[in-house]
Amino acid sequence: MNYYPYDSRNSLYRSHLGAVPAGGTLRLRLLLHKDACVYNVFLRVKNDSDNVVCEIPMTAAEWLHDYQFFDCEITMTQGLYWYDFRYTSAHGEFYVVKAEHGLGVVSQEADERFQLTVYESDFSSPDWLKGGLIYQIFPDRFYNSGKEKLNVPNDRFICKEWGKQPEYRQNNGPCSLGNDYYGGDLKGIEQKLPYLKDLGVTCIYLNPIFEAHSNHRYNTANYEEIDPLLGSKTDLESLCKTAKGQGIKIILDGVFSHTGDDSIYFNRTGRYGCGGAYRDYNSPYREWFKFYDYPNGYDAWWGVKTLPETNEDNESFTDYITGEKGILRQYLKLGISGWRLDVADELPDRFLDRLRTAIKSENPDAYILGEVWEDASNKISYGARRKFLRGSQLDSVMNYPFANAIINFVKHGGGEALSETVHSILENYPKCSVDTLMNHLGTHDTARVLTILGRDGSFIGDRAWQSGQKLTDSEYTLGVKRLMAAAVIQYTLPGVPSLFYGDEAGVQGYGDPFCRATYPWGNEELKLLEFYKALGRVRKNCKAFKDGDFYTVFANESAISYTRKGQNSIVFVAVNRGKEALEIAVPSEFKDCKNVFGAQMCDEKITLSECEYCIIYK
Repeated sequence: MNYYPYDSRNSLYRSHLGAVPAGGTLRLRLLLHKDACVYNVFLRVKNDSDNVVCEIPMTAAEWLHDYQFFDCEITMTQGLYWYDFRYTSAHGEFYVVKAEHGLGVVSQEADERFQLTVYESDFSSPDWLKGGLIYQIFPDRFYNSGKEKLNVPNDRFICKEWGKQPEYRQNNGPCSLGNDYYGGDLKGIEQKLPYLKDLGVTCIYLNPIFEAHSNHRYNTANYEEIDPLLGSKTDLESLCKTAKGQGIKIILDGVFSHTGDDSIYFNRTGRYGCGGAYRDYNSPYREWFKFYDYPNGYDAWWGVKTLPETNEDNESFTDYITGEKGILRQYLKLGISGWRLDVADELPDRFLDRLRTAIKSENPDAYILGEVWEDASNKISYGARRKFLRGSQLDSVMNYPFANAIINFVKHGGGEALSETVHSILENYPKCSVDTLMNHLGTHDTARVLTILGRDGSFIGDRAWQSGQKLTDSEYTLGVKRLMAAAVIQYTLPGVPSLFYGDEAGVQGYGDPFCRATYPWGNEELKLLEFYKALGRVRKNCKAFKDGDFYTVFANESAISYTRKGQNSIVFVAVNRGKEALEIAVPSEFKDCKNVFGAQMCDEKITLSECEYCIIYK
C-alpha cells in the first residue's frame, strides 16, 4: 500500500486538524519510504508577516510497513503561517510541498506551502447560534403591519401595491430606483414571528434599519434613529423581547465604512439645516470624512458620490461607534444580540479591534458577523493581510465560498470541487468560526437563487432587460428541484444556514432591485415552503448540526455524500445532481436509522434520481 508523505487533513499526520489555538502544542508527522534513504528531515515554517523561514529538525519515529514517520512538535503565537518540509537523502535534497486536497508531494522546488492559522487561545463564538437557522430580512419588503407611520419625509414614494415589481429606473420621478417604499416595518416582523418559528428560525438578520433616505438604507442618515417608515426604538425593543420569547434573536446591519451624503453628518443636500461636514467647515463631523478639495472633493465608497467614506482612523468617529456611549452599545442595550458588518474587509484593523472590545464588553454572547466574500483567513485588502478570524475581531463571516460551491455543483456538477471547498475552509478557519458561519445561497446583493438555478442561459442584460424576465414554467420547475437539492446541502454543512426572506416561498428575480421584491403573502409556492419547514425540523432534531465534524464519503462529477458526527448524534447526507439515477452506499452505522428525509434506504443503499437527496440521522 502506498502512502502520501503528508496529508494536512488527516489525523495520522497532524495532532490537531484545522486552525490551532495559540500556545497549544501541535504535532506534525512526515511519512517517507525506506527507499528514500533519508538523512535529515526538517519542518520549515514562515510567518506571513516576514520572509524568514525557520527550520525545525524532525525526529525519526516508528515505521508503518515500509514507511517511517518523522515527528516534531511546535507551539505558535497568534498569526498566519506557511509551512512545508525539507529532507536530505542519499538521492539529494527534496521538499514536501502542498498539492491538491491538502496532500503533500515530493518536489525539487520549495513552491506551494501549507497554511496554518493560529488564533487567540481564548477565542470563542456564541453557542446560541450554533445548530440554528438565520433568516435575513430586507425590512421594507417583508410585511407591513398597517401601523401608522409618523414623521415620514414627504419626498418618498409610497407604493400602494404590495406585489408590484420594484422600480428599476433612476429617473422616473418620485417613483425611482431606491425611492420606492412598500411599508414593511418592525411591527410587521414581530407579527410574523410565529411563521418564522415554524420555519425553524433562531436568528433574524435585518438589513439596515437606521434613518436613511433610500429604501436599502445603506446610506445612513442618522445612526441614532430608526427610520420612521420602520418604526421606533420602542418597536425594536418590543421585537427583540417578543422574538426572544420565541427562541429567536435579532442582529442588525452595521454600515460604518460610509454614510449617506444626505445625512446629519455630511448634509450635502441641506436636509438637516446648515450643519454637517459638507456645509460647515467647522463642523465636528468634518474630520469624519476624507476631503481632499473641500467641499466637493472627497473620497466616496467605490466612487459613488452619495456615499462619502468615513475616516475610521479618526478618534472622534471611532468613539462615536465603539465608545462607552457609542452606537454599538446603544442598540445592544435595546435588546439586539449582535451585528453584521457591511464590507468588513474595508474597515481597518484598529477599528475592528475596538469594535469587538465594545460589543463583547457590553454582551460577551453577542454575535459579530463580517461581510467577506473570499476566504477570510488569508484575505488581503488595502495592501495588508487581514486577521478577521484570529480572535480579536469577527466571530465569523458570510460564507460566499460555500454558497458559490453549492450553486455551481447543483447547476453544473462537480462534487469533488464542492468537497474541496468545504475542506479548505475547515482547514483554515477556527472551529468556533466554522460553527457560526452564515451559510447563505442568496442575499440582497445577489440575484434570487431560484432564478440562478432555474435558468441556464445568459444572465447578461441591463435593468430594463432584467425587469421583463421571468422563469418559464419549465425553468421554474427545474429551479425548484435544484433549489431543494441545494438547500439540503446548505442546511447540513458545517455552519448555520441562512434563508433570504422569500426564497422559501418561490420568489424569483435578478439582482438589485429585483431580488428585493416583497414577500408574496398568500401566493407562496406551497410545495417549496413545506419542504423548508420540514428541513428546518430535521435540522432542529439532529444535534450533529451544531458542531459535528464533517467527513466526505463519496464525491464525483454528479453526486456527493458526507457525514456529520457529533458527540451523541450522527447524520448521513447524499445528493445526486446528475440526470442519471445513481445508487449510493449508506455507511453501516446508519443501517438501523429510522429518521430519513428524502429518498428511502433499501438494503443499506439509496437510489437517487436527478436532484434527489437523502438525509439519515440519529
